Amino acid sequence: MNVETVLQWMSLFNQKIQQNKDYLSELDTVIGDGDHGGNMARGMAAVMAELDGKTFDSAAAIFKIVAMQLISKVGGASGPLYGSAFMGMSKSFQVKDELLPALKAGLEMIQKRGKAVAGEKTMADVWLAVIEDLEKQQLSQTSIDEAVLRTKEMLATKGRASYLGERSVGHIDPGSYSSGLLFKAMLEAGVL
Repeated sequence: MNVETVLQWMSLFNQKIQQNKDYLSELDTVIGDGDHGGNMARGMAAVMAELDGKTFDSAAAIFKIVAMQLISKVGGASGPLYGSAFMGMSKSFQVKDELLPALKAGLEMIQKRGKAVAGEKTMADVWLAVIEDLEKQQLSQTSIDEAVLRTKEMLATKGRASYLGERSVGHIDPGSYSSGLLFKAMLEAGVL
């Protein structure tokens, strides 16, 4: 994968996180502890500061920096989950320079760390849907939005939202929303 494209992807993801910081925290206030937007904004700002002005010889090297910054700068569950995802992607790109195996490796790390399966109202739900759509060559901005919106009617059985039980239904999962931003940025950057 082209290094410039990956840098553009991360830059667009950062922009989307910064622009949606308040909304992400609003989503998290209802079913979590209200810090998802602030945490992700701080983490992505650190990522961009670390990437700025440097040259990279591979996508794997970029994703490793993204992983390390998110793990060290983002609190709550998001830092370790996103960090694990990007670390999985980095390792995959070291072996094979292809997007789909890298996203599968990222999802595998999310599921390994978070013990999440489909339908539990977590970011894994969006990653699973995106990978499925990519395999069918049907990924679009609309399909990403639909995957995020599907979490609204799910009952949370993982994470802080699971404490709410039935009251978690009717609210979009904040990690799913930020994952949607990641994949929209990916499309806009022309990664495919």
